[in-house]
Amino acid sequence: MVETSGLNHLGLSVFDLDQTTAFFTEVLGWQEIARDDSYPRNSVTDGRLRLTLWQVDRTEQVTAFDRRANVGLHHMAMEVESEPRLAELADRVAAWPGVKVEFMPEPVGDGPRKHMMFAEPGGLRLELIWPG
Repeated sequence: MVETSGLNHLGLSVFDLDQTTAFFTEVLGWQEIARDDSYPRNSVTDGRLRLTLWQVDRTEQVTAFDRRANVGLHHMAMEVESEPRLAELADRVAAWPGVKVEFMPEPVGDGPRKHMMFAEPGGLRLELIWPG
């Protein structure tokens, strides 16, 4: 018997809380729903998924995550509703300052699914995917 019922939220450590929040709210259209500047942390949502973003302590040495060498989040994939929407959003993402595009939309395997991979300005590796 399954003892859980889905993802409540995903907590991610980020290099710059304001920069990452702006990416999610201004580029992807997410809503900021909770902020605690005493920690500091912030929550954003697309209406179905909620992320809690935690500011790393930049007074210490910050080490970027290496998906090939560290245990943890490889990437987070977000679904888009159509192929034209994926293309439009990919252009907007690629134009955002500090975004590092790994690849623009391309087929997943033999398709028809398409996806793109990129890192938002704070370094989180993200994927946009149209399921075909």
